[in-house]
Amino acid sequence: MINIMNLEKRFGDTEAVRGVSFTVEQGEFFGLLGPNGAGKTTTVGMLCGLIEPTSGSIAVGGMEMRRQPGAVKKRLGFVPQDLAFYPTLTARDNLAFFGRLYGLWGGRLNRRIDAVLKLVQLAERADEAVKVFSNGMKRRLNIAIGLLHEPAVLVLDEPTVGVDAQSRNAILENLDALSHSGMTVIYTTHYMEEAQRLCRRVAIMDRGLLIALDTPSALIRRLGEGLVRMRLANAPDHAVIAELQAAPAITVVDARDTSLHLTVRAKEEALRVVLDIAVVRKLTIQSLDILEPNLESVFLNLTGRHLRD
Repeated sequence: MINIMNLEKRFGDTEAVRGVSFTVEQGEFFGLLGPNGAGKTTTVGMLCGLIEPTSGSIAVGGMEMRRQPGAVKKRLGFVPQDLAFYPTLTARDNLAFFGRLYGLWGGRLNRRIDAVLKLVQLAERADEAVKVFSNGMKRRLNIAIGLLHEPAVLVLDEPTVGVDAQSRNAILENLDALSHSGMTVIYTTHYMEEAQRLCRRVAIMDRGLLIALDTPSALIRRLGEGLVRMRLANAPDHAVIAELQAAPAITVVDARDTSLHLTVRAKEEALRVVLDIAVVRKLTIQSLDILEPNLESVFLNLTGRHLRD
């Protein structure tokens, strides 16, 4: 469905995207992950025809963006990170306005409005001004607008930012249902648990480069390491951090005030090291959590940085 080859984007001397290539199959739920500044949003902007690539090619359904931009855009539904609607209008009036921009009219437009309102669970609030909606409801309306014209590909850029847990779960359930219906979905997020739950494959970007691409389970199996998170009574000094960094079982030490986040190869051995240092250095451990390998630990292993940095 999507074929991106050697995609590059430069803003002056800044290389935002550097030679990115990947494909997405029809009906696949595909995650694009990375920290702020990794190049995800720029890549999504180029895919949707909002940003002109410096070089490279984008094809959707066999049509190239550069040669057939109008035809490609008709096949795409875009849900931006920023809320994109008119707050003084009702949800139904917003959908009617954007539906007409998509070229929908009459009975077909009304049927699509009813369908997407039901899908995102806003049918009962359809005739209220959007400005009174919660953040979660606004996010769901954003998704409804992107789905109005029944696109072949839905592109979502951080669709759950700033919403409460209940609304977030409702959004994820809606997206999971869309995926099972056969829609192709491109999904960017900072929340790794979302990617593990929804995505068939994920691509990880950092500093404009694509640094890993596989199924979540394969990446975790190949690159994931355990995480040990500790909170101390006092901030650790340089000697403590140096001892932890020297331990073979510990690969990354991230110290933040009184918190220590350790990426570890062997949890049992790493715990012995931590407890031995705590005894010798007279450290008071207030809390200690051991996390199994996950996508965030994969990213730490690849880049040494947290995905939310």
